[in-house]
Amino acid sequence: MAVFIRGTGNISIQNTLGKKAIDEPISYCDPYVHCLEPDYKDYISPIALRRMSTIIKRAITSSLVCVKESGIDCPDAIVSGTGLGCIEDTEKFLKAMIDNKEQFLQPTYFIQSTHNTISSQIALQLKCHSYNNTYSHRGISFELALMDVFILFKAGIIKSALVAGHDEMTPNYFLQLKKIDFWKNQITNSLEIHKSNTSGSFAGEGNVCFMLSDIDDEKNYAEIANVKMLYKIKNEDELLSSVSDFLAESNLTPGDIDLLMTGVSGDVNTDPTYFNLSNKLFPNSVHAYYKNLCGEFFTAPAFGLWSAATCLKNNNVLDIQKINSVRKEKIKTVLLYNQYKNKNHSLILLK
Repeated sequence: MAVFIRGTGNISIQNTLGKKAIDEPISYCDPYVHCLEPDYKDYISPIALRRMSTIIKRAITSSLVCVKESGIDCPDAIVSGTGLGCIEDTEKFLKAMIDNKEQFLQPTYFIQSTHNTISSQIALQLKCHSYNNTYSHRGISFELALMDVFILFKAGIIKSALVAGHDEMTPNYFLQLKKIDFWKNQITNSLEIHKSNTSGSFAGEGNVCFMLSDIDDEKNYAEIANVKMLYKIKNEDELLSSVSDFLAESNLTPGDIDLLMTGVSGDVNTDPTYFNLSNKLFPNSVHAYYKNLCGEFFTAPAFGLWSAATCLKNNNVLDIQKINSVRKEKIKTVLLYNQYKNKNHSLILLK
């Protein structure tokens, strides 16, 4: 059974909600930025909004936009990936527990702090009582959620699914990660972060949803031809071999890839993995990246999939995303490659 991206919903640090491309990319010079918030009253009733945290508002809104575009009101499955879950509510619960000396605690923050709250709230909003799951595995959370759905499609268990990546960044968590050099101290232009020669990246956040379906028509963004996870690749040669084998599963060679989209983040500790793969295995492909548009967060690969799918649908790659000078008249095949700490690697093939 073929799997197609039929609709998307994307709240990010760019103007992406309800968009099929980014018209005017926004450049940031701050290592910590927030999403551009829509008017949530346009999507959710004011009464319900009062009890929702920021990430829940974003998740439901991006889901509703995705559902509307796809025309599928109630999917057969809802699967989310999140590295941090509702961390803002988690912090509120822990602070209240400390301030009140573990007495007279309100359960609301605790109930809303669990990672699977996001998928549950989306299901309640859509009145969807089917398969519901959440993956929380740091930098590969979204890919595991996508893999779960992809397997369900191939097994013929479902015909539609809402799969998403949700993460928010808080000042406290930003400072904690900054202590271990996760972020850069200074940024002059986030849109050209691939030129950086320092460690760390800049912090972003986002809620990106996809409606996947077995319906094949011109409305779709792309077909997800294959998904694969790799763990603890020993060396560069093994990585090159593994990627070639992955393409061979779909009867493709590296030369058949028109666009290679990677998770380059401006971190000199991890970016060489991307550049070496791009230059050695895909010298004739367009090389592009996406984290200059969304920042770094655990489920940023969801934005990467959105970016790759929109490039394929529009047959166009933003100049600000291009890393090399290769040009293609027609983009038919896209490979999205991400890695987390050079331990977890993910490959997503789009046609």
